[in-house]
Amino acid sequence: MLSYIIWNANPELLSIGSFSLRWYGLLFALGFLLSQQILYYIYRKEGKPEKDIDTLTIYMVIATIVGARLGHIFFYQPELLWENPLGVFLPFEFTPEFRFTGLQGLASHGAAIGILFALWLYSRKKKIGQNYLQVLDRIVIVVALTGCLIRLGNFFNSEIIGKPTEAGTGVVFVGRVEEALMRDDGNNPVESISISKNEELPKGMNGRVPINIYLFFKQGTNQETAEQFSETNAKYYLTRLYEFIDEPPRTDLQYELFQEKSGTLVAKINTFGISRHPAQLYESISCLLLFAFLFWIWSKEKEKIATGKIFGIFMVILWSLRFLYEFLKENQVAFEDDLTLNMGQILSIPMVLVGIAVLIWSKRNAQNKT
Repeated sequence: MLSYIIWNANPELLSIGSFSLRWYGLLFALGFLLSQQILYYIYRKEGKPEKDIDTLTIYMVIATIVGARLGHIFFYQPELLWENPLGVFLPFEFTPEFRFTGLQGLASHGAAIGILFALWLYSRKKKIGQNYLQVLDRIVIVVALTGCLIRLGNFFNSEIIGKPTEAGTGVVFVGRVEEALMRDDGNNPVESISISKNEELPKGMNGRVPINIYLFFKQGTNQETAEQFSETNAKYYLTRLYEFIDEPPRTDLQYELFQEKSGTLVAKINTFGISRHPAQLYESISCLLLFAFLFWIWSKEKEKIATGKIFGIFMVILWSLRFLYEFLKENQVAFEDDLTLNMGQILSIPMVLVGIAVLIWSKRNAQNKT
C-alpha cells in the first residue's frame, strides 16, 4: 500500500559564494529550450520560416518573466510597490548582506496575460503569414510543457504546497527544515541530518505523521552543547516551520541523545511532520498530459486545423484544472482566507470563459468556411 513520502531534496543545484543555481531556475530555462526545439519542428512541418522562432522565443521569455512577476505583485503582494520597489525586478537582497535571491514570487495568471499581450504585439509587428489566434494555437502546445517543468521546479522548492492529507500519496516536505537546522552561522555544531518515518507511533489527524529527525554532531562536540542545540535551536526552528512540522511550542522537545561507535553524538528527535497534497506534482503531470494531448491534435491536422481550436481547448482544460486544484492547495497570502474563492480561482474563471468563447467562435468560423 502507498504511504506518505518524505521529500528533502535540496532546492539548490550548486552554490558559488552568494550565487546559487536552483533546480527551479534550471527547469524554467529547460522549458524554454525544449519549447524552442518543438516549435522548430512544428514550423518545419507546416512549411513556415524557422527564423521566426528566435524572435518569438525572445517575446515569450520576456513576457513570461515580466508578466509573472507583475502578476504576483498586483494580485498577491501590491504593498511591495511602495515598501521595496527595487525588489519588484531585482533578483538580489541587500540586507542583512548582499545575496542573490532570484525573483521570489511569480504568478501563472500574470504570465498568461503577459504572453497573450506579447504575442498580440508579435503578430501585429511581424509579417508572419499567421493571425493572432494561429500563433496562439501553436504556442500553447509548448506553454503546457513549460508549465509542467516550472511546477516541477516548485516541487523542488517545497513551495505552493497542498493542504494536509491522510492519503498514501501525501508528501512531507522537510527540505526547509533541514536547511534551517544546517544553517551555517559560524556556531552550528551539526555535521549532517537524516529524517525518516517513525513506524513505532500511529499517525495523527489531518495529515500528522510521526517522523524521526537525526542530528549528527561534529566530532569533538560535547554533550552539553548537543543538548543545548537540540533543546533551544532545534526546538525554535521546528516550531517556526509549522507549515511542515507539527511541533507544539509549549512542550519540551522529545529527543534522546546517544553516541555511535565512532564517537559521534546523535540526537534523535521524535516529532510529527505534516503530510500534504503534492499540488505541484498534480499540476505538473496535468500539464504534461495536456501537452501530449494538444500536440496529438495538432499532429492530426497541422496547418489545416480550425483557427483557435487548440488555444480554446488549452484555456478551458488548463484553467479548469487550476480552479479545481486550488481546493487542494494552501492559500498563498493571508487575505485569501477571508474569500469564498481564493485569488487563483477568481483569476481562472475569466480564463476558462475566454477559452469557451474562442471554441464557439472557432467552430462557427470553420462551419462558415465549409
